[in-house]
Amino acid sequence: MGFAYVESDIRRFRECISRDEASFLESRLPMKIRDLDLSDSPINAEHRALGLPPVEKELTQATEHPVLRVAMWSVLLLMAGVIGWLATRLAQQHDSWHLVAQVLHSDAFWWAVLVGLIAQAIDGALGMAYGITSTSFLLATGSSPAVASASVHIAEVFTTGVSGIAHIKLGNVSRTLFLRLLLPGIAGASAGALLVSSIDGDVIKPLVAAYLLGMGLFVLSKAFRKRRTNQGEPRHVAKLGLVGGFVDAAGGGGWGPVVTTTLVGTGHDPRTTIGSVNLAEFFLTFVSAGVFSMLVEEAPWATVAGLVVGGLFAAPLAALMTRRLNTRTLLVLVGLVIVTISLFNLWRALA
Repeated sequence: MGFAYVESDIRRFRECISRDEASFLESRLPMKIRDLDLSDSPINAEHRALGLPPVEKELTQATEHPVLRVAMWSVLLLMAGVIGWLATRLAQQHDSWHLVAQVLHSDAFWWAVLVGLIAQAIDGALGMAYGITSTSFLLATGSSPAVASASVHIAEVFTTGVSGIAHIKLGNVSRTLFLRLLLPGIAGASAGALLVSSIDGDVIKPLVAAYLLGMGLFVLSKAFRKRRTNQGEPRHVAKLGLVGGFVDAAGGGGWGPVVTTTLVGTGHDPRTTIGSVNLAEFFLTFVSAGVFSMLVEEAPWATVAGLVVGGLFAAPLAALMTRRLNTRTLLVLVGLVIVTISLFNLWRALA
């Protein structure tokens, strides 16, 4: 019994010394001591297998950080506001049920359902390409660039919002990367939405088709490009966010292929990169949708409804594609589809 008391006293003494030493070093050293998560989590088990140190608590306990809590509640409140606004607009109609029936019987709605199903299945399997896939299809069905991009971004408010919240809850968001992308991405998206809404659709359609053709070739090239490794901090993130937000709004898509693939392709952690980029995408998509709603005279509600409904049923198809096709094969197929449709749109716009 005596030895047990002595051992417990020694253990407590060592713990106190360790705490005091840590406090002393933290107060004297100019650098921040990393706050590591030492729990036996799946992430840490993976790190041990690769010979890497444990992750920081910033990642495993992401929802506890004030910045990410504010971001999560902002997403929820903004989504609730959009739903309330749409419900109010519908209730103000004299014959709202007739309007709903008219939408359900329109060709635009059912084309959009098919487009939303395919685009969301591709995005679910690859983690990108929803915007460029859906915009390419909508242009092929006769929509103007402004209407196509507006429809895609209004529908994306819901998909990116749910995705962003899920990434926060799962600890996939780096608040530093998220904040570095946020404001430049919003600025670029606002400029892109203003540009595509203020130029005549017949003039800009060949440019948008050419851009989507380039993005299709870019996706296709990802299947044959070796990943580079880089252990440093992501460079030029603000510029990347600015360019990504602009081309995403002006061309109807491209945030994921431009930003996510650039960061991951240079060797940065895929999990936190994808989570941070997805969360930032909600806010720039929300701003783009607001700008389009004010500037686009033609209300694309039938197309928006179709994209949302089609996306709801895409998860099983995405799971089937992921199970049956490897990533390289899927990249090749998606790239070829986008290139083919873009060539058709470009030919029709120039004919």
